[in-house]
Amino acid sequence: MSKILQNDLFIRAANSQQTERPPVWMMRQAGRFMPEYWEIKNKYSFLEMCKTPEIAADVTMLPVNLLGIDAAILFSDILVTAEAMGGNLSFEQGVGPRFSNPVRTKADADALNADSLDKLQYVADAIKEIQHRLAGKLPLIGFAGAPFTILSYLVEGGSTRDFKKTKLMLNNEPELAHSILQKIADLTINYLNMQVDAGVDALQLFDSWANALSWNDYKEFSHRYNKYILDNIKRTVPVISFSKAASVFAPLMIESKPDVISVDWNADLKNLKQSLPEGIAVQGNLDPIVMYADKAVIKKKILELFERMRGEKGFIFNLGHGIMPDMPFDHVKYAVEVIKEFRY
Repeated sequence: MSKILQNDLFIRAANSQQTERPPVWMMRQAGRFMPEYWEIKNKYSFLEMCKTPEIAADVTMLPVNLLGIDAAILFSDILVTAEAMGGNLSFEQGVGPRFSNPVRTKADADALNADSLDKLQYVADAIKEIQHRLAGKLPLIGFAGAPFTILSYLVEGGSTRDFKKTKLMLNNEPELAHSILQKIADLTINYLNMQVDAGVDALQLFDSWANALSWNDYKEFSHRYNKYILDNIKRTVPVISFSKAASVFAPLMIESKPDVISVDWNADLKNLKQSLPEGIAVQGNLDPIVMYADKAVIKKKILELFERMRGEKGFIFNLGHGIMPDMPFDHVKYAVEVIKEFRY
């Protein structure tokens, strides 16, 4: 599917084509580090923002207008699929997401409804509104949470440090875990296909907590379902696979044939890129904490990464994970300016 964009740098890089400089976008680029975000957030709850297409579009456009990035990403949350399936989701200030009805028994799992795409129509409506506002200037990235990551939130009932309840389920009741993961994966396929139909230009699958897993558990409880999703979605737009342990799990991740692997900051990006099959691009991989450093350091670290990647086709600049809420906005903006001035 070819679409004419005024700035197609991101799409070209995602398709492993040569670019004159690395394109830039950043995970959590429309978020709490922006005063303009809080002007909106102080009027609405987080879920109201996600579920009101005009507000989701307002927030999506903030980094487009204020940072000048090369790709927009839909303002939403990975947990909307879990809520659609029956999770009672809330977001508590200073605590994060909470499910008041965690999924820990077969009865809990049976109550999850994978046939609930209609409850996510607001996402398709938001995509259409955002594309109307973008008017072909930039590509729009859609996304979903990967099944293991969604499972962990449902089982734990929220965020966790040790994933104890989740891992006990994987070890003691693997069949129960697989039944939940399959339901999440089935809804995720329909959800991502709906986003493609609504007009996104790329997709990212977020496996934010894959780094909690051993190699064998990742293979059985994460990779298996990520591959199932990528095998069954409409591959008419580039697909980015993000795992918080991409530098470890990349040899497995390539089996699902993503167009791009998003890499954490623990890897040497060039070595990892050269270990991948031809035609798989890489995204990353600056340590997010660099954004707190002096501007001269930010520039030095970015240019070191770019020199390391010189001559490599298929490189998208991003952080190894997301922008933190207290990062100085002017540091993030400066980083984007440094990137946009660079030429190979």
